[in-house]
Amino acid sequence: MENSNTVHLHDEPFNEEVENKFDSMLPDEGEEMTREEAASSPDDLSSAEEEQALASLSARYSTYSRLQLAERLKELLENNPVDKIKDEVESIKTWFYRKQKESVEAPLQATPSSSGQEKLKQQEQGKTSIEDQFKELLARYKELKREFNRQQELIQQANLEKKLKIIEAIKELTTGKEELNETYHKFRDLQKAWRETGPVPPQNTSDLYERYHHTVELFYDFLKINKELKELDLKKNLEQKIQLCEKTEELLLEPSVIKAFRTLQEYHAQWREIGPVPADKREEIWNRFKNASTKINKAYQEYFEKLKEEQKKNLALKTGLCEKAEELAQAEIHTLKEWEEKSKAMVELQQLWRTIGFAPKKDNVKIYERFRAACNEFFNRRKEFYHQIKEEQNKNYQIKLDLCIQAEALKESTDWKKATSEIIKLQKLWKQTGPVPRKHSEALWQRFRTACDDFFNRKAAHFASLENSQENNLARKLALIEEIKQYTLPEDVQEALNALKSFQQRWTEIGFVPMSRKEEITAAYHEAINRLYDQLKVDESKRQLLKFKSKIESIRSSGKPGDKLYHERDKLITRLHKLENDIKLWENNIGFFSKSKNAEKMIQEVQNKIDKAREEIRLLEEKINFIDSVMK
Repeated sequence: MENSNTVHLHDEPFNEEVENKFDSMLPDEGEEMTREEAASSPDDLSSAEEEQALASLSARYSTYSRLQLAERLKELLENNPVDKIKDEVESIKTWFYRKQKESVEAPLQATPSSSGQEKLKQQEQGKTSIEDQFKELLARYKELKREFNRQQELIQQANLEKKLKIIEAIKELTTGKEELNETYHKFRDLQKAWRETGPVPPQNTSDLYERYHHTVELFYDFLKINKELKELDLKKNLEQKIQLCEKTEELLLEPSVIKAFRTLQEYHAQWREIGPVPADKREEIWNRFKNASTKINKAYQEYFEKLKEEQKKNLALKTGLCEKAEELAQAEIHTLKEWEEKSKAMVELQQLWRTIGFAPKKDNVKIYERFRAACNEFFNRRKEFYHQIKEEQNKNYQIKLDLCIQAEALKESTDWKKATSEIIKLQKLWKQTGPVPRKHSEALWQRFRTACDDFFNRKAAHFASLENSQENNLARKLALIEEIKQYTLPEDVQEALNALKSFQQRWTEIGFVPMSRKEEITAAYHEAINRLYDQLKVDESKRQLLKFKSKIESIRSSGKPGDKLYHERDKLITRLHKLENDIKLWENNIGFFSKSKNAEKMIQEVQNKIDKAREEIRLLEEKINFIDSVMK
């Protein structure tokens, strides 16, 4: 398919009759463009770069507010020639009235109060003010454009009159009596003046060129220049055309086919203005110039075909993204986790969209608006869901606030059995109640936990006071530690476990010791009891779990066990999460290793790490569950 902007090359026959009759320097008609081409303007050529720039501007202006669009229009009018901003002004105008329409048709979210109505009234006044300002700017643009066109018409008319005078001046040369050399130089000056004179009104172009070329032929006929002067002029023309050929051939190396094509238009205009060349070089130089031009035209055409195919592919890719975005926008989503997953997927689609180039011009804005509509629908639904979640969290806040009040009412109770049962029920209700707003979460939890801890600490202190004095407890615990050190663990595993549980129970029942000796005595106990656990004939994971349970039981029997148990649990949770992340990373690495040398060995090493980590996770989960059971 041929692009409408391609330069057409015609090789018209040379006027042999005139050449033979006068043996003079006649125009090289074989090298002239057709008159229709002479009348055409390269400035009217469109390019893919301009289309892409306009599409990019349209996409950018779609994000502007009406005020920003008005300010941008004002900036264009103040800082740019009016003939260079037509397409950008049209894009701004389109988006301004589209956004104006959207603001008028936007549905009210709720029946406005009196203050709300006043606000809407102010918004309407602001909208009218911006629209009036925008209309004034458009009117100013139209006036500037009219003035520009009027000035161009005056300039073109002046150019027409100037070129008509040049034609008359060439005619007058044929009646002059100067030396031929002087006459010839005047003729060359007139030719230069012709080339330097700008465009004329389009309706006069064809007739003007006919009159000019006819007058030039008459001048050459009149001059009857001697052969030497003719050959010199032909040689100069040949040199100029050789230079043009070289420049045109250099354009074949230009990376931008658009730039090469536009420059070619300038070279063809220069070619038309250069006079004839020696007859024996005429066809050769013309073919050289024509061949280079043909290659540039072909590259230009192929560029547009390739660009068109790429834009079709981009449209297909973007259509696929629209379908996925619309699927997400219509998906049934019920939980916060699902919304987070779907939101991540939608953001990935948006990021992928930005990596794809433009679609065909007629589809580019439509496909963008389709994708944006799906994204807006999705995020509006998410906003509504989060609003509902917030309402639920506020309800949960009231429930947990009531649980705090109930726990605080029980913390001073001395009915230990009944109060313990009631507080445990409150703790279960707390766990069953969903999350509260983040800004209240920590403070509310600390309030509830403090009330529970106060009660259980009072209870522990009460029952501790019923035991022997702390000094007696210290002596009893020291004796128990010594007994544990001297104890020989039975061979039978179950019997050994029973003995260890008995030691743990006796330790717990003894009660509190003086604070100054607490850490020392506890460390000694754990050292002694762990030595026995190490002697158990069980696998390592079970041994670790047994030792851990012994440690937790010891913590539970100490003063204020709540904070210590929570701290212990948090450490386990942190370790568990780290192992889970490590496993994900190792599993991903297996996929990379499969493509490398010695893959089997590396995969086995990573798999061993994964298996070991999973075993540790299993043990951590058992420890966490045990702490949870103790904290109930």
